[in-house]
Amino acid sequence: MKDEIKKIVDLAVRNLKLGDFNMSEIIVVIPENKKHGEYATNAPFVMASKLKKDVREIAEVLKNEIEKARDPRIEKVEALGFINFHLTKDFFVDEVKKIDKNYGKAEGSEHGRRIILDYTDPNPFKEFHIGHLMNNAIGESLSRIFEFQGAKVKRVCYQGDVGIHVAKAIWGVLNMRSSREKTFCPDLIKDWAMGYAFGAQMYEEDENDKKEIIELNKKIYNRSDKNINRLYDEGKKVSLKHFDEIYKKLGTKFDYLIFESEVGPVGKKIVEKNLGKVFEKGEKGAVIFKGEKYGFHTRVFINSEGLPTYEAKDLGLAEIKYKKYAYDQSFIITGNEVNEYFKVMLCAMDKINPDLAKKTKHIGHGMMRLPEGKMSSRTGNVITGESLIERVEQLVKEKLKDRDLSEKEKIEIAEKVAVGALKYSILKQSIGSDIIYDFDKSISFEGDSGPYLQYSYTRAQSVLRKAKDEGVKASFKKVPNEITQLEKTMSYFPDAIKKATDHYQAHYVSLYLMELASEFNNYYTKNKIVDKKAEFSPYKVALTNAFAQIMKNGLWMLGIETLEKM
Repeated sequence: MKDEIKKIVDLAVRNLKLGDFNMSEIIVVIPENKKHGEYATNAPFVMASKLKKDVREIAEVLKNEIEKARDPRIEKVEALGFINFHLTKDFFVDEVKKIDKNYGKAEGSEHGRRIILDYTDPNPFKEFHIGHLMNNAIGESLSRIFEFQGAKVKRVCYQGDVGIHVAKAIWGVLNMRSSREKTFCPDLIKDWAMGYAFGAQMYEEDENDKKEIIELNKKIYNRSDKNINRLYDEGKKVSLKHFDEIYKKLGTKFDYLIFESEVGPVGKKIVEKNLGKVFEKGEKGAVIFKGEKYGFHTRVFINSEGLPTYEAKDLGLAEIKYKKYAYDQSFIITGNEVNEYFKVMLCAMDKINPDLAKKTKHIGHGMMRLPEGKMSSRTGNVITGESLIERVEQLVKEKLKDRDLSEKEKIEIAEKVAVGALKYSILKQSIGSDIIYDFDKSISFEGDSGPYLQYSYTRAQSVLRKAKDEGVKASFKKVPNEITQLEKTMSYFPDAIKKATDHYQAHYVSLYLMELASEFNNYYTKNKIVDKKAEFSPYKVALTNAFAQIMKNGLWMLGIETLEKM
């Protein structure tokens, strides 16, 4: 409806012929004060500023022009500086009637678009830490939002299976095996991570060990040593199996797993092909891109050892992704500490393959930390994704211990609630914001949390089961004289999804669902919904059913599972 109001406002502004205005400055918003209607526009302020006239005078003139449209969905237009729109009861009832599993889907710019998203990206031989958990929540939610809007989405996990970090891990394991044979278990990812931490430490502290690791890195790239290859393959297999277990719990299924070992040779050829045109020789035979020419900084694309760097690999990755899926848009989701890196890399890509560069967008997100502080895989002080999930699960189980549920139900509910709590804590913030995870708030069944949203849906399902048991069927035949804020809030769902899609920000869906859940719980408290003798009970049941459907759609977009019991 917001778009419809914008069209009405724009037409009225043009019809007045008072001058040429920047129509992009004219916006339509949902007023914070519910007494000011369902929508409002700043058009009078934009016009008055250019015309050097009184805002209220312009607002009154514009209001009169808008009223000429006689849109049957608009009950009243007010000129209060902003122009406020109050919609009719029939509009809201008609909107509620439309609510089904497809409500909110738009036949807009995303429909039919081929979109590929690259996210999560944990590296084999290292543990899946809470940064990967945050990245996965954001990437999966954006994937689902695009899918809901009709895009054809493919998910990519790009993983560093070669590079100096792998050499550090293999070297660390080899040296740990010789001195700690009994304590190393090749089937445990944490032991491989210990190997990485040990290798990383010695790389920094001992020059001879550093040289050994650098030489080992070449062997891994070239696969020139059978024993090293065997150990490498063993570690990679354990890592990928471990990651798959986490993805299953998080509700992510990737279409493509792409590895640095696959893209490295492709990226190296791209750089070498463009040597002297886009790239140039640097110190010690390295190949560099002079970003200063374009307002950025210089970066190495092939190092002095003749190996492709992350930069060259990303050039190869873009081409490989496009060969696998000829996308209209590619999103790369990472932590925002590499924002400047991506500016340089995309600048270089634009000089080589401008078409792919235009189709590629990097989204940098903030960091998630626990109250106990920072983490580092280099030192072994890692807060793993699964340990965080398990910790939250235990807290949820404690809250469920006195509920009338079987042990099996408590375990299943605790896992889904824990994942929902973590995802909502991440997705309620704008993507660029850092997060300090609050355990107590995240698992609260009351207030700003994922479990509160899940519980609100569960409550609605309980009401619907009771209605079925008592034979009260949902119906719109008899509608109360007055509608509530619940119906009005439901009608904003399509606006929230569109905003999330346009701005690549899942938190618009999160904030909307929190407001909607609050309105439903307020409605539940004030109304007896199931009552055979009450004439409006079928309508209230229909309203509850519509609420449950929107919550299910919205929670799915956040990657949060709904529950029938809690």
